[in-house]
Amino acid sequence: MLDLVQLRSFVAVQQMGSFTFAAERLGLGQSTVSQHIGKLEAALGRQLLARDTHKVVLTPDGEALLGHARTLLSIEGQVQALFTAQRLRGTLRLGVSEDLVTSRLPLVLEDFVRSHPSVDLELTVALSGVLYQMQDNGELDLVLAKRRLGDSRGRLVYREPLVWLARDPEHVLSLAALPLIAFPTPSVTRSIALEVLERHRMPWRIVCTCGSLSGLTAAARAGMGVLVQPQSMSPSGLKEIPSGRLPPLEDVEFVLIPSKGADRALVSALSEDILTKVRGLR
Repeated sequence: MLDLVQLRSFVAVQQMGSFTFAAERLGLGQSTVSQHIGKLEAALGRQLLARDTHKVVLTPDGEALLGHARTLLSIEGQVQALFTAQRLRGTLRLGVSEDLVTSRLPLVLEDFVRSHPSVDLELTVALSGVLYQMQDNGELDLVLAKRRLGDSRGRLVYREPLVWLARDPEHVLSLAALPLIAFPTPSVTRSIALEVLERHRMPWRIVCTCGSLSGLTAAARAGMGVLVQPQSMSPSGLKEIPSGRLPPLEDVEFVLIPSKGADRALVSALSEDILTKVRGLR
């Protein structure tokens, strides 16, 4: 019989890409997590994890186990919720900034849904400015989005530097006007980039506008121009333009903003999950 504690450690290592980060997330010692993985591999008679040059990755046998492990842990969460008097129920309307969807959100949602199977999530992905407008209109219960320095709205999750990115920095810097790839308005990163270029009197032009980060990334990888993104979310295939070649950009802050009238228990539960896991990834 598979041990759920060992499976939880296995899934955590897969999610975090590191025994150290998985141990921190689970509140265990690194040696304990290593022991869990060792015992699980011994029970199955297969190697489940391997190290590449950057992080711990799944072997083919680990890939085969992962879906089943998640299913078993999900069933455990459902059973626990069934017999917990204070289990959460209802619908939570969550708005998330486009930047966070692929880099941070999957980890948070997977564990939250597993722990609270009776909660239905309605997810909206959009620019931070659009999310704020929707929240003001009563369409969202909780927003996870960017704010500019000096903005007091929301509860701070973490602060992040913005960077200039391009496939070929030397080429874009040689052009008469800096070609920009940007979200449409209202966009926090777009506003910051244009303001700093205007302040330094640098010529620029918008060569591509798209509301999807995947679309902007494709344009940048095609060599169309410069993309501004939080540093830890820099897409692969792009290079950070060295310091001093373009004006420095101000930091942005990611914040949680609950709506008045939203279910406090639901909002609090998801907010704490986000704070713990997203800050842990930092």
